[in-house]
Amino acid sequence: MIWSTWWAWVVGGVLVGVVEVLLPGYIFLGFAMGAVAVGLLILIGVLGGNLPLMLLVFAVLSLAAWAALRAVFPYQSGEVRVVKRDINKN
Repeated sequence: MIWSTWWAWVVGGVLVGVVEVLLPGYIFLGFAMGAVAVGLLILIGVLGGNLPLMLLVFAVLSLAAWAALRAVFPYQSGEVRVVKRDINKN
């Protein structure tokens, strides 16, 4: 099946990474990193053809990647500019 081939996971991860470039927010990047990691684990022979196990490893690795990204790039609360006065009013 297609989910047991390593390159399918890597290609899926790259495609999700492209989605992250189009819609930034570090959410899709965690999924992309998880998919690429599962593809590499299949390539080196750690994961076999067991789909539920692959999905579980994908979920755990994606969550870990997302948590690591949030630690490295924390939410900046000062990024939003609040306008208190309208420049068009006299």
